[in-house]
Amino acid sequence: MLTLQVAACLGIITGTFLLFRIRLNDFTGNIFRRLMGGPKGIREEILEETRRKKKSYLRREMEEVQGILAATDREDTFPVLCTVSLLLFAAGAALSIVIGNFFLVPVAAAGFMFLPFWYIKLTASHFKRDVSAELETALSIITTAYLRSEDILTSVEENLEYLNPPVKNVFQDFVSRIRLIDPDLEEALESLKGKISNDVFEEWVDALKACLYDRSLKTTLTPVVAKLSDMRIVNAELEYLVYEPRKEFITMVVLVMGNIPLLYFLNQSWYDTLMHTIPGQVMLSITGIVIFVSAAHVVKLTKPIEYRT
Repeated sequence: MLTLQVAACLGIITGTFLLFRIRLNDFTGNIFRRLMGGPKGIREEILEETRRKKKSYLRREMEEVQGILAATDREDTFPVLCTVSLLLFAAGAALSIVIGNFFLVPVAAAGFMFLPFWYIKLTASHFKRDVSAELETALSIITTAYLRSEDILTSVEENLEYLNPPVKNVFQDFVSRIRLIDPDLEEALESLKGKISNDVFEEWVDALKACLYDRSLKTTLTPVVAKLSDMRIVNAELEYLVYEPRKEFITMVVLVMGNIPLLYFLNQSWYDTLMHTIPGQVMLSITGIVIFVSAAHVVKLTKPIEYRT
């Protein structure tokens, strides 16, 4: 009966969207834009700026994911991500209603809603590795060109076509700033320094700024670029260490969730107690809360690349 009611509800919602010609992406975009909206008053703004009042968890997660998508040159996918998140929210609630566990409805709905955002944060570590490799290539070829021409603007311009986003975007903005906005190289380099949070990159930019006053210092650029290779090796080892607790967590979740259908075949009465009594349903809800809270904690073990604009 509940299954038919859920199916009828989904049919009504779908028909309403079709009848009024409402696009799902627009609908979800408006919802998440309202959630992303800033404080309503001056007092709230002051409290947030002074960090005396924390932003909501959802807002913090969305802002962090937006930063990651901006860094990976995938900002256009954010509305799709919001749509998937809202659909998973509805799916989690519907699944809980279908199995008859109303205590699980808010837990499953909220947990499923965050799954797309957590996925983006987890894949950010892979992107960080790719960006480090791209940054190593970019600094290497630009440094080689600069050692030959002693002109940083020319060195960047002639190698832009060999770079890939988001590193290419950073240097493209650097060239556009000098050509179209402000020809001050030192200020442009200072702005460039803040685009990517990478210690070696910042050291390389500082070395370039020093070369503006003394060209003989250009020999210091090559050893700085060589550090990126060492960092790549160290980061690979650290990523392996970070991956271990994530793998163990996934294994434990599979074992815990797999015990529920297994219980159906081993002991029917225990399964009925777990699924169809209030104490059993509450226990399932508590288990869901523990799983989703633990998942949020595990995701924090891998921080996404910090990209500054």
